[in-house]
Amino acid sequence: MDVELKERDLTTTTISSAKQTVRIGFDEPFVIIGERINPTGRKILAQEMKEGDFSRVEADALAQVGAGAQMLDVNAGIPLADEPAILAQAIKLVQSVTDVPLSIDSSIIEALEAGLAVYQGKPLVNSVTGEDEVLERVLPLVAKYSAAVVAISNDETGISEDPDERFAVAKKIVERAQDYGVPYSDVVVDPLVMPIGAINTAGVQVMHVVKRLREELRVNTTCGASNVSFGLPNRNGINSAFLTMSISAGMTSAITNPLHSEVMQAVRGADVMMGKDPDCASWIKAYREPSADGKDSPRSGRRNRRRAR
Repeated sequence: MDVELKERDLTTTTISSAKQTVRIGFDEPFVIIGERINPTGRKILAQEMKEGDFSRVEADALAQVGAGAQMLDVNAGIPLADEPAILAQAIKLVQSVTDVPLSIDSSIIEALEAGLAVYQGKPLVNSVTGEDEVLERVLPLVAKYSAAVVAISNDETGISEDPDERFAVAKKIVERAQDYGVPYSDVVVDPLVMPIGAINTAGVQVMHVVKRLREELRVNTTCGASNVSFGLPNRNGINSAFLTMSISAGMTSAITNPLHSEVMQAVRGADVMMGKDPDCASWIKAYREPSADGKDSPRSGRRNRRRAR
């Protein structure tokens, strides 16, 4: 095997559904994981899911995929509800209406196992932290189902503002995962994004950790991107700037809301600038204005290219 291809395989995280595969990697386009299927802070959605009404879940799934999400995060964290049963139902429903791979999101081990048991394909488990007790419970489950896992870089001491401490926690998780038979290519590290309105260096901290994770551990990364703008006006502007700079630093995916067009435009533009959108094909597909007859006009594209020379 070609050395470059072998290295690429070792640093690429593959997530799949029954019909579709997504590759998260250094040489791959940035992956958007839609965050909307989450009842936290959404009282109506929480009540509907608790009562067995998944119509809004279905609508959110279809809307996010339509907006460009390559994966979807599914969370069923509802107080005083049967989270394992609800999460399993939600996963089966989402997989019945869309082909994109899923991230199974829960801090409850029983819910994770219920979701993994019904999932078709290779999912992303969201998540494991650096606490020894959590590692010992979650990693065997990840290995059992041959899943990939999000590694959140905090431990018993909490979330450090020192980016090198976060790197150390991430390294611990990656190494412990290998002890359980989970390769580092199946560990996607979340360096933890803090609100920049409260911590002025929050963005710089993330960029620092991401660069070290890419260069030293050779692992992929993700984050809850919208956390960075919490409490600020024009949140989409901050989120877009953060994602563009994070992609430049080496981040390879993010859990965020694809229904915000500014965010999707920033990500697609960053892919173009990072050389991950050959011939700007994805950008053109998303933004080319149709001709008068409703079809794309390749002639107008060639004419515009001649003008630019």
